[in-house]
Amino acid sequence: MTTFDSSSAHLRLSEEVADALHDGRPVVALETTIVVHGLPAPQNLEVAAECEAAVRASGAVPATIGVIDGVIRVGLGAEDLADLADAKRGAVKLSARDVGTAIARGLSGATTVAGTIAIAHRVGISVMATGGLGGVHRGASETFDESADLTTLSRTPVLVVASGVKSILDVGATLERLDTLGVPVWGYRCDTFPAFYLTESVFEMEWRFEDPASVAAAFAAHRMWSSSGALLAHPVDPARQLDAELHDLALAAALERARVAGVSGKGVTPAVLAAFSELTGGTSVRVNRDLVVANAALAGAVAAAS
Repeated sequence: MTTFDSSSAHLRLSEEVADALHDGRPVVALETTIVVHGLPAPQNLEVAAECEAAVRASGAVPATIGVIDGVIRVGLGAEDLADLADAKRGAVKLSARDVGTAIARGLSGATTVAGTIAIAHRVGISVMATGGLGGVHRGASETFDESADLTTLSRTPVLVVASGVKSILDVGATLERLDTLGVPVWGYRCDTFPAFYLTESVFEMEWRFEDPASVAAAFAAHRMWSSSGALLAHPVDPARQLDAELHDLALAAALERARVAGVSGKGVTPAVLAAFSELTGGTSVRVNRDLVVANAALAGAVAAAS
């Protein structure tokens, strides 16, 4: 059963999602920031459709989440998602703290990981798929720039399936923060934390799982003792990862471009990713596409095993 009043004027569940939650069937939340602000058109809508198809193929119901004209939508249809992604609509980026303001002002917005899991938990969804979790930015010791994804996950009991955090961030500092915040980080068939575009990093995993059922069992046990969520780190297929040398060269150049341009705050990630895509000849977009669809498939399998 849902834990939120689905008759609220500010919340609308699709019939499919509402029925699945009512019947206790597995549902997987999907974010919309990757569609609206992360990937270029037309790949963005193609990836959204592929993620939903991957969740269904794994035995779960997809629930793509966003806000349209001040109404939270859980289970966006293809037409509504295309409308939300249309640049003319001017959809804003919504973290958990921003959702209420968007509702009050009747705005449209795409939800980040933090925004998505906050809404997902309120309606009774406990598994989410994304590309990469937000994290601690480089130079955060001076700027204090850290994604709200981390603190929101620490107080929201949702399992997030992701390929680590984007390598433009400070991966080591992000793992330290997750540890401090009490968020377990589990590796799915991997011994090192994935580096998003790359299968491996230098950071070793403490916990490794081999199948969706064992992940589902661990998260169920975790929820008995903790109010936090968990991160399931799922590396990109080694055969589909970015070339390591190209990755390092492009990342250094992209970060330098952002520094010279004086980009800061919320503008850093999109600016660096845009430059990174250009410098890799678009290959980074292909890797992003591959991993997010694979994460959706795994999230669907874990939800179905729960």
